[in-house]
Amino acid sequence: MPLPEGDCQSRTFSSPPATSSVAPHTFSFASPRLFLPLHTLHAAFLLFLEFWHVPIMITGIIAQKVQVEVEVEAYPTESVTLRCQFVNGGSTKLTQVSWIWEPVDGQRDNIAVYHPVYGQSFPNPLFKDRVAFLFNNLENPTIRISKLRMSDAGRYTCEYATYPTGNEQGTTNLVMLAKPKNSADVVTVQAGTKSVVVAQCVAADSKPAATINWISSVRGNYSTSTTSGPDGTVTVRSEYRLVPTAEDNNKEVTCMVDQRTQERQWTKSLRLSVEFPPSVSIAGYDQNWYVGRSNAELVCVFNANPPPTAITWKSASGPLPDSVVVENDRLSIRKVDDAVNTTFICEVKNKHGANSHHINVFVNEQQKTEHPKPPSTGAIIGGILGTLAVIGLIVGAILYVRCRQDDGEGPPKHKPPPPVKGSSSTEMLTKPSEPPTASKRALLSKGEVYYETSGREPVTNLDDGSSGALNGGAPPGLDTSVKEFKESADSHHSNEFESSNHGAPAASISRGDSFVSPAMYV
Repeated sequence: MPLPEGDCQSRTFSSPPATSSVAPHTFSFASPRLFLPLHTLHAAFLLFLEFWHVPIMITGIIAQKVQVEVEVEAYPTESVTLRCQFVNGGSTKLTQVSWIWEPVDGQRDNIAVYHPVYGQSFPNPLFKDRVAFLFNNLENPTIRISKLRMSDAGRYTCEYATYPTGNEQGTTNLVMLAKPKNSADVVTVQAGTKSVVVAQCVAADSKPAATINWISSVRGNYSTSTTSGPDGTVTVRSEYRLVPTAEDNNKEVTCMVDQRTQERQWTKSLRLSVEFPPSVSIAGYDQNWYVGRSNAELVCVFNANPPPTAITWKSASGPLPDSVVVENDRLSIRKVDDAVNTTFICEVKNKHGANSHHINVFVNEQQKTEHPKPPSTGAIIGGILGTLAVIGLIVGAILYVRCRQDDGEGPPKHKPPPPVKGSSSTEMLTKPSEPPTASKRALLSKGEVYYETSGREPVTNLDDGSSGALNGGAPPGLDTSVKEFKESADSHHSNEFESSNHGAPAASISRGDSFVSPAMYV
């Protein structure tokens, strides 16, 4: 069914009425004169979106005439400016502008209205005297909200009532930030066997929530809890726990807080406070107290938290000797005598208990002579190892030198050739055998070595018929002349040989004894 011609100019579709006092959310669409089927389809499409409650801002998307900031951050007690401006209006007539506040948890409500005829209106009592228009005109209805509260966070919509296009709007999200109120403290505890809280760190009333971490020189752990406030702020609390001992007293732990609004990380270092009863010892006795010694002193050394309430010196044998002077933790002896030969006791008390320590003092008749302390076991072992190392180096050097001498001063490895034969070999047979005589050995000087050669030298080849110079024989060129010389010598001396050796046994000289080298001295 075709729509009336007048309805084709501008149609406004309204959503179901809101429960608040705000005007209903309207949507508008303006189009030129078109064919009927197109208008019918467009109207049906808008009715479909209206039925399924789809949020529509067709006018704002197409025209983008209302300019606002998407998000603004602010802090409590400060002021914030929410800008809004209508641009490219053309022939559009502006009738009224409203600021609508939609809290994080709550319903929409008008907080400021401006009409060119009726003026300004601020219907919400929560913003009374805190909101104002900066410019008294419709084109720029920017407002300022002062004395901000955390509950002011939410969506702020600048909405125009226009003709003939209907409502135009833009929304700004106001984010309220809160800087954390940071603090950190130690918790005084008593040494024990159970895990307890020894330090705590708090980042209170912040938005968004802070993050807490710890750095510690002791072995412990921490836990974190979060609490939300009615105004949207968050409080974060962290507790550091450990099983406290006396050694943990005065150890350092550091709390670190990170949060969006802080320019840098917040840190605070703490010293743990662990209370425990006193531990006591006595110092100053050197075991050389003798009769007549002056200015001897004992010191009561203690460790306690809290500090001791009383320090008492006693003697196991009764009252303290007259020569003793007590001043707090020090016991001084003006002059040592036999009365000091006793047991001294120091007792320390605090609110967690008492503890004491004693020392036996022995008075000598005379002063002890101080003897040098024997070297420690480590020094002895080190000296032995060093000595062995030096001895090893010396022995190695000697062996090295001996080996070098043996290689250079030993008997020659090359035998010299035998002496040249001066007469025939038969002369050796004509000589009478001489009894062996003892060889004389010259006295050797220091460093010389005696070498004795073998008594049997290899036989030469002078008498052999074979050629070659093996075993000291003559060279091949001399073999013939040697034979001729031998035959001539035998015939010339045959008679002389027979007369001089008649009746004497023939000399028996083996081939190995034909040439004997004398002993060699080196």
